[in-house]
Amino acid sequence: MKIRTMSAGVVVVREEDDSWRLLLLRAFQYWDSPKGRVEDGETPLQAAVREVQEETGLTDLDFFLGHDYIETGPYAQGKVARYYLARTGTRRVVMGISPDLGRPEHQEYRWVGFRTARKLASPRVRRVLEWAERRLREGTQETAHGTHRSAERK
Repeated sequence: MKIRTMSAGVVVVREEDDSWRLLLLRAFQYWDSPKGRVEDGETPLQAAVREVQEETGLTDLDFFLGHDYIETGPYAQGKVARYYLARTGTRRVVMGISPDLGRPEHQEYRWVGFRTARKLASPRVRRVLEWAERRLREGTQETAHGTHRSAERK
């Protein structure tokens, strides 16, 4: 059995003109949300928050729908990625320098709508984006009706 490597990240969204924009980062030809390896002693959520800060400079993440997450199936020799959903009020992204690379891990970033995001993303990431969009739609409806789901749900 292969050793499973866990990475964790956040689908980062912000509200703009009554719609959601989400942050995608490009590494070579691949577009994805900020994510990275869960280090020893970290929970996946702690790793996800750290990775967002290191890769984008964003520090004001609001997990306003709780700590639900989605995981990908294994890829790249058994790696599994766990994604959370959070909003930010910050538009400015500052891609941090990777100590291993001496440059940012990503070549560019974009704030895009879900339609554009699905066009840019690989099938593995597209499934994560569909989950995030569904959670936002459900969460908005719950807030409008005065109900809220438990943050413990997975």
